[in-house]
Amino acid sequence: MSEWWAAYLAIGAVVGFLAGLLGVGGGAVMVPLLVAAYAAQGFAPEQVLHIALGTSMATIFFTSLSSMRAHNQRGAVDWKVMRAMSPGILTGSFGAALLAGALPTRPLAIIFAVLVLYAALTMFFNVRPQRTRELPGPAGIFAAGAGIGVASSLFAAGGAFLSIPFLTWCNVPIRRAIGTAAANGFPIALAGSAGYIVQGWHTPGLPSGTLGFIYLPALALIVATSMLVAPLGARTAYRLPVKQLRIIFALLMFTLAMRMLATLW
Repeated sequence: MSEWWAAYLAIGAVVGFLAGLLGVGGGAVMVPLLVAAYAAQGFAPEQVLHIALGTSMATIFFTSLSSMRAHNQRGAVDWKVMRAMSPGILTGSFGAALLAGALPTRPLAIIFAVLVLYAALTMFFNVRPQRTRELPGPAGIFAAGAGIGVASSLFAAGGAFLSIPFLTWCNVPIRRAIGTAAANGFPIALAGSAGYIVQGWHTPGLPSGTLGFIYLPALALIVATSMLVAPLGARTAYRLPVKQLRIIFALLMFTLAMRMLATLW
């Protein structure tokens, strides 16, 4: 196992740098990289994607705390909106994690790839929603939170790729939308991680070191480096042409999604 530590440290560094640089969650990059690492490590082919999704979701539990604290210090978290969305987010994230754990690998890989490609196209074309709405009532905001939670669990992401467009559509200022989306990452990660643990708890043949579908050695190493490197990515963002970097990152996500499908097929 120790010979793979360097690979997990490197994955954490890459994900942390890109998260700081581009302000995106690491699931789109981390899951395909973990799939490749787990497959090379000899994990069962029918389990690699589930373990990759569970591990990626668990990392968000830790990184979201750091991100939420930083945004809250700047007064950018709308706690009223966050509390309103949390019940739906918790329900959707937990339910989707249970669903993902029960799905066969190939259908799950297709769902994940479609979500990655959607995020890649959005980033490539720099799609910006028009802000023409107000926040919906309790039922609407619950449904929005549930939808964000479902997609985030299947995507193993913090939810910012959906939370920020939704909040900006509802006329929440962009800085406050980003801060609130960062806070939304915590209930997403909490419920999603619990779902992947529960669904994988009685799955036979999982490698040693797993807690449900979460591979603990990879989790610890990825969190260690991603949290260290993320500030470097954030500083670099102010020095490099972000537009070109977003295009490069979109192409990277597209390539990783296609490679993951080829690997699992």
